[in-house]
Amino acid sequence: MNHPTRLRPGGRSARVQEAVHSATIELTELHGRDALTVPLIAARAGVTPSTIYRRWGDLADLLADVSVQRFRPDTEPTDTGTLRGDLRAWAEQFQEEMSSDIGRGILSDVLSTGQFGSGTSACQCAVFTASQIELMLERARMRGEPSLSADIVMDGFVAPLFYRLLFGPEPADAARAARWIEDCIAQIGTTPRVD
Repeated sequence: MNHPTRLRPGGRSARVQEAVHSATIELTELHGRDALTVPLIAARAGVTPSTIYRRWGDLADLLADVSVQRFRPDTEPTDTGTLRGDLRAWAEQFQEEMSSDIGRGILSDVLSTGQFGSGTSACQCAVFTASQIELMLERARMRGEPSLSADIVMDGFVAPLFYRLLFGPEPADAARAARWIEDCIAQIGTTPRVD
């Protein structure tokens, strides 16, 4: 299903988006996700239900859009002085945030749209994550550390971290995350395989 672009620049559209997002977050905190309905969110946001349906299509897409914005990092990754340390600190913070009930709800809402690889919310989360990884890699290069490909880090570290969080019996512990980081660092100077 094709919906209009969800993020529009400024003005009334931005105010509507902010009001609807805020209402969704507030109502989720007050009543839980299962109690949400489009009319309830619309009333809280001061808009009509048709505004929400026109802009987001349905409740699942609205929840995914709100979750994508909540997934957006609000700070830069911690600078520990080494790439290894930066990745470990990032993994610890990510695991802490995303293994909480709120974090799992965010991931569930994003995944519920099932529109992977088509420029939608799931891909936007990957963009946010990749930008954090790129920032850590750029800092490492500026410190004179050997260069590492973002693809290696995304495939060898971020992907299994996400997989364990979403589908594993439990999130990866710090030791497992550290092993994935070490495996990535061991590939410094190699070219990622292109299939």
